[in-house]
Amino acid sequence: MAQEERTGNIEQIDQRDFSWFFWFTLPLYPYGNRRTIRKEVVKDTVWTFDQMQGIFYVVVPIRMTVVKLEAGGLLVYAPVAPTRECIRLVNELVAEHGEVKYIILPTISGLEHKVFVGPFARFCPKAQIFVAPSQWSFPLNLPLSWLGLPPKRTQILPEDSKIAPFADEFDYAILGPIELGPGRFAEVAFFHKRSHTLLVTDSVISVPEEPPAIVQLEPYPLLFHAKENACEIVADNQANRRKGWQRISLFALYFQPSVLEVIGLSQVVRDAIKAPERTKKAYFGLFPFKWQQDWQRSFDALRGDGRIFVAPILQTLILNRAPQETIDWANKIASWDFQWIIPCHFDSPIKAGPYQFRQAFSFLEQQPAVSAGLFNSSGYPLPQEDFKILRDIDRDLNKFGIVPPAKDKV
Repeated sequence: MAQEERTGNIEQIDQRDFSWFFWFTLPLYPYGNRRTIRKEVVKDTVWTFDQMQGIFYVVVPIRMTVVKLEAGGLLVYAPVAPTRECIRLVNELVAEHGEVKYIILPTISGLEHKVFVGPFARFCPKAQIFVAPSQWSFPLNLPLSWLGLPPKRTQILPEDSKIAPFADEFDYAILGPIELGPGRFAEVAFFHKRSHTLLVTDSVISVPEEPPAIVQLEPYPLLFHAKENACEIVADNQANRRKGWQRISLFALYFQPSVLEVIGLSQVVRDAIKAPERTKKAYFGLFPFKWQQDWQRSFDALRGDGRIFVAPILQTLILNRAPQETIDWANKIASWDFQWIIPCHFDSPIKAGPYQFRQAFSFLEQQPAVSAGLFNSSGYPLPQEDFKILRDIDRDLNKFGIVPPAKDKV
């Protein structure tokens, strides 16, 4: 796999090249200022475009993938914010490989993906937009055209992937919709046959030990979460960046892992008064977190040896509402001959095949299918103590009838 990375040349551009004017439609950090890194992951065939987003400095990559079509032109999976820098990096590929022919929205509930499709499509006037079936929006279920998608060029992905116009190069599998009470979840995984690459949105991830390149372009969030308390001033070095990234990963995936304590409000205020940095950027000195000394063990258990796994929130609140449907979907994907996985978040590309992908869903089964030769009997379980907050959320949502109860394992 090639690993060439490309960003805009800072000497030739200004901050307007990173500007995302419509940030208020999804007010996540870094708001209206988004950098883009392009990486060539399969030479002259597959590229990823990473940006960064988060809340309370819990920042993770959000990723678009571009694939060259054999007959010329490009397919775009899960667009990101079309800043001037991003579009310039896309147009460099267009100049060499042909225009964007297809844009894929592979989810129905992920606003962080959906919000960019319409604006991105305006820069690709000849592209056909294909969206996952059963689209919905909150708080009002609006037509796709009201969400900025061009009506004359937008259509639903066919349930049968063999009749899609790109069927000669791609297969895909649709999971869902999974009914979640006030909303629905769905994901479309794409398999590019020629490069043996699987594209997924949120279903599986792998967490790198070191912070991804995109989050290191603006390291303040990493250093903020590397602090032990409000009064500490953290040096900008790789060790502290790594420390901040690993804690961010625990925040993002568990909300509150077992190794994190939340400090009482009165203590938070007293600490903020003494904090050396009390600017708006530093949340006025407020730092309501205290990490246990052995917090690293939770990250090591989460990361494992770089394995792929299903994010805890999907395990606890979403996929367990449709275990059989999810297993059937995972089995279909495991029948494909892929060697690499590119998710929309965290690490990419991931060296993994059908065995590792199918194994990630063993948490949905009473007895993992050892006889199928897909994964071992123990699977890759995550520490149950770190799921406490998510399980409490699940219990409360069920108690008040907001979401349907989880179904039994298959």
